[in-house]
Amino acid sequence: MARKSSLFGRHWHRWLFALGCVVVFAGCSDGTLEFTPNRVHALATERSRDMPTQAALDDVTVVLNKLFGTPEEPRWPADLLENEQQELVSLERLQQASGSVESDEENVHRGLYTEHCVICHGVSGSGTGPASMYQWPYPRDFRAGVFKWKSTEHDAKPTREDLRALLQHGIPGSPMPSFATVSTDDRESLIDYLVYLSVRGELERKLIALAVDEMDYGDEAPEQDWRLSITDSEEKSEGEQAVIDTLREVAGDWVAASQTSVPPEPIPGAADELHASIARGAALFGGQVANCAGCHGPQGQGGMVLNDFDDWTKEFTTRVGITPTDSDAVKPFRKAGALPPRTIEPRRLAGGVLRGGDDAETIFRRIQHGIAGTPMPGIELSEQAAGTTGLSPADVWDLVHYVQSLVRPTPKPTAHAEEENSLAAIPESGATL
Repeated sequence: MARKSSLFGRHWHRWLFALGCVVVFAGCSDGTLEFTPNRVHALATERSRDMPTQAALDDVTVVLNKLFGTPEEPRWPADLLENEQQELVSLERLQQASGSVESDEENVHRGLYTEHCVICHGVSGSGTGPASMYQWPYPRDFRAGVFKWKSTEHDAKPTREDLRALLQHGIPGSPMPSFATVSTDDRESLIDYLVYLSVRGELERKLIALAVDEMDYGDEAPEQDWRLSITDSEEKSEGEQAVIDTLREVAGDWVAASQTSVPPEPIPGAADELHASIARGAALFGGQVANCAGCHGPQGQGGMVLNDFDDWTKEFTTRVGITPTDSDAVKPFRKAGALPPRTIEPRRLAGGVLRGGDDAETIFRRIQHGIAGTPMPGIELSEQAAGTTGLSPADVWDLVHYVQSLVRPTPKPTAHAEEENSLAAIPESGATL
């Protein structure tokens, strides 16, 4: 539950949904949903390149509308994609997830994204829905194509199974709820729509940067052959081919996403072996090589003061030379749609909740690959110099066992632990590790 959700009482979700309906449709006399341009990214690009981006943003917006349609009538540019990219999403499922909320006599629901997601993630997937200001952490902005909770490598997209798990279980310790009560077919439609918004949003970002860096956009658009566009002509201009190539690049990253393998977990033969592993993990946790305690605090107690931010905030602050606490410098980005900067808080592990999951394989992947979009780094595994200048898979398993002992304190072994092969009757005391 978000920190401020108590303001709404037991039925906070109903209040937020009502608020979302008011805000989403406000200003649209006919109730039409509309995608809004990513002005925050355009402004950040303008500042980092010291070049105007309005002409580029105008042309990119036209391209996106031709390729992806509108929230009421979505399109999927399968004819411009290759092989598996064409089947990343189903147009039928997009149509079921898009538009206004309604259901027919057979109880087939439509407008699923509007019903379940807009209030937090916004119509464009920007993470700035009507309820976003009241949530900690902020809802995810899908448009950057960066996802935190997944089974893939740091910079890779999540697998479809990763997205299924997030909708099924939610994200504990955050406002993201479980959608287990939503039908399986409806959840599949929501996954398609999420991928659709992410591909659309990342293409927008890449085309804005491409326009300024390589297509000679400035105060005005370049000559016709270099303008970003989409037509039905078989002969493609330089600008049109650049759009197609970039679209295929973005979609290709989704097709390439695959779950990373995890080395087999050593199976302790007795309770004292598990506790020996936990003890080694504790030493690594506070040691100079892993140095987990530097962010998560001694014994995972948290409370460390870090003046750091996630990538979504850094994009329009530190990466373009702006101090996040400088309200005057941040103001133009706030007007463009950015949420107020918030410092990131490393997870309190001791007795806490791990948002991405607390099973052993998931924790292993978090340590190995880090958490995309955050200061949590990944590591290179190596059997050489393990524990001194790097970490081996065995070291990581020791860390996994230690972290699990913090989240769910592990009983100490007794003299009869090996014979009993059970820890159920032993008093808990993970706090002294």
